[in-house]
Amino acid sequence: MVDILLVEDNAEICNLLADFLRAENYTVSIAKDGEKALSLYEKYGARLVLLDINLPGMDGFSVCEKMRKNDNIPIIILTARTDRDDKLNGILLGADDYIEKPFDIEILIAKIKGIFKRRLAQDVISDGDITLNISNGTVQKNGKLISFSAKEFELLQILMQNKGQTLSKEFLFNRVWGIDSESEMQTLTVHIKYLREKIENDPKDPKKIITVWGKGYRWA
Repeated sequence: MVDILLVEDNAEICNLLADFLRAENYTVSIAKDGEKALSLYEKYGARLVLLDINLPGMDGFSVCEKMRKNDNIPIIILTARTDRDDKLNGILLGADDYIEKPFDIEILIAKIKGIFKRRLAQDVISDGDITLNISNGTVQKNGKLISFSAKEFELLQILMQNKGQTLSKEFLFNRVWGIDSESEMQTLTVHIKYLREKIENDPKDPKKIITVWGKGYRWA
């Protein structure tokens, strides 16, 4: 997973901004249109998205809306569109910030650092009797450590970070195993079964990982 997905069709702005971000030791993936941005995000994920609105084909508003359907990733809109209605639309679609061009690169970097700092403060996720520690890769139930494989941990993390949201099977599979994985979708079903056996009081009547028939799974 990269730190930042930069979605910008202006090559000069894109390259300059990417250089600044990499100088701050962030890993950066670049997309110059909305379709490519969604493809890269589904395939590799990202910790934060910098999103232009005026893109060829699918615009930034549509990209923001689609990303928000399955994830709570931080999204910062960077755009030359200064209209009040555009700004309201971006915020209502789920953007965390709306920054007008031209912008001060130091202020943008400060905002990014602030978001990552707040996210690090959320590295321990607790819900009921389950506590997941992202920093050291451990899971506890009622204070007792549970052994998890790397894929089980990653799957549980995504579910818990998106509590209450139904995540499609395709989204979960692509995020954990990768869209080019040689594994099959059945692998996801098997790992859900393993998770339930480890964290549910009654795996046959799950109360934490809920199946949403025809769609996917939801952390209740």
